[in-house]
Amino acid sequence: MNPLEAAAAGAVFEEPWQAQAFALAVQLHRQGAFTWTEWARALAAEITAAGPDDGAAYYQRWLAALEGLVAAKGLVGAAELAARKTAWDEAYRTTPHGRPVGLSRK
Repeated sequence: MNPLEAAAAGAVFEEPWQAQAFALAVQLHRQGAFTWTEWARALAAEITAAGPDDGAAYYQRWLAALEGLVAAKGLVGAAELAARKTAWDEAYRTTPHGRPVGLSRK
């Protein structure tokens, strides 16, 4: 189900990570990390670069735009971002089914 189908069915997000990525972008904007115009440009650039699709990858583009923007703004370094993504991947793969995935605070 793509985001448009999900919305038509009453769901805003298909997966919890999509809601979290959405909320993170909104919160960073509210805290002054970037303007909404900067955000819109970053998201549009990701969508354009990805080329045509049916909308199924919309939040993947959203996340890519968010990662690129926070890196460009110096909010997180490339090495730190890569390490955190690796840690999340490991936590996801090793968390028993039905348990919440989490990371220790560093």
